[in-house]
Amino acid sequence: MTLQVGGGAPEKVCFARPSRQRSIFIALPPRIGMIVLPAVFTLLHTNDFHNHLRDAQAGSLRARRQAVGAAGLLLDAGDAVASGNITFRAEGEPILDTMTQIGYDAMTVGNREFHFSRAGFEAKLSRAGFPVLCGNVRAAGTLPFAETASPGFTPGQAKKKKLASAPTELPVRPYALWETGGWRVVAFGLTVPMITERMLARRVSAYVFDDPLATARRLVPALRECFAPDLLIALTHIGIKQDRALAEAVPGIDLIVGGHTHETLPDGERNGATLIVQTGAFGHSLGVVEIERTGEQARDLRMIARLEPL
Repeated sequence: MTLQVGGGAPEKVCFARPSRQRSIFIALPPRIGMIVLPAVFTLLHTNDFHNHLRDAQAGSLRARRQAVGAAGLLLDAGDAVASGNITFRAEGEPILDTMTQIGYDAMTVGNREFHFSRAGFEAKLSRAGFPVLCGNVRAAGTLPFAETASPGFTPGQAKKKKLASAPTELPVRPYALWETGGWRVVAFGLTVPMITERMLARRVSAYVFDDPLATARRLVPALRECFAPDLLIALTHIGIKQDRALAEAVPGIDLIVGGHTHETLPDGERNGATLIVQTGAFGHSLGVVEIERTGEQARDLRMIARLEPL
């Protein structure tokens, strides 16, 4: 499996981060002609543990992740931790150690993972041994990542602001790409806006959030153009109403893996060509989406969703 984690505007060469200490650039091979994919790709997903992850559940998740191997991923849609947004554990969140040991491939930031201070945000995510994604958060005083990723953007448009948050300014990345099991999969993160430019709290916050839908409108075409993924996933913590609005407003997303509102969607929910899934909360269920290529064109996919008890 090859993992690449976005840190700057999407280009044909993108960031990869195999460790916290060093970054390298890896060029993606071009896609030529029809791609013949393995029959089934399995996407496993959870959301909203709120620190309710027992040993038996962790064992089941680990076994399930190992069973799908390279022909699948395990993702979480945020609020794995239970801490608030004022105080934080300087030593980090132990549940992220457990999720690392299980074999999670990525998660998105939930409101519980966020902290307004740089020290707090970094501490909360410090024990995650996998990418943590959020495309609509940025360091205060910088431009939105999705804006700088849009076609036609020029540095002159930055005015007095920096182009985008540098990798060292954020403990998260906007997107990740996997080359695994013969599939090219891209996932990007969206989080419910905790502090925005219009809030007084921005004066004491190291970070601000942009509108998730506006971010996705800019980001999805850029990711499609850059990477030509076989599967494009929005890994969100914005709630079911916003997930539905996202599916309607932003063509090009194959799958929305959601959280925040603790919805239980046994078979997922179709919205046009997009499938929305969510597992409820507290680790009661594991979401499973089996994805199969059905034609020669991009997005010719058959996706079947179900929930399995944990």
